[in-house]
Amino acid sequence: GYLFHTDLGCVFNSSDPNDIEYFEIYNYNKLKLFRFSSTLDKFVGYTEFGIKQATAFNNNKDIIADARARKEYICLNNIKIDYESALTKS
Repeated sequence: GYLFHTDLGCVFNSSDPNDIEYFEIYNYNKLKLFRFSSTLDKFVGYTEFGIKQATAFNNNKDIIADARARKEYICLNNIKIDYESALTKS
């Protein structure tokens, strides 16, 4: 069968919200199709299909707004806990 999955996460070097990158990576059969990066504030395609999807998603203000909201919900809500946990282990 075929496998579709999405990876998402946060990359941060400080607790400053402007230093946090939120990403979503959309994969199909181990092939990266497209991704959202909060640093770029848009979706970027890596395959012909992924470019079409990224363009469609970028043209939909609701999808972009949802991705921005997920950064706040996932990254910013957890940054204090994650950042302090990482500092205590270093």
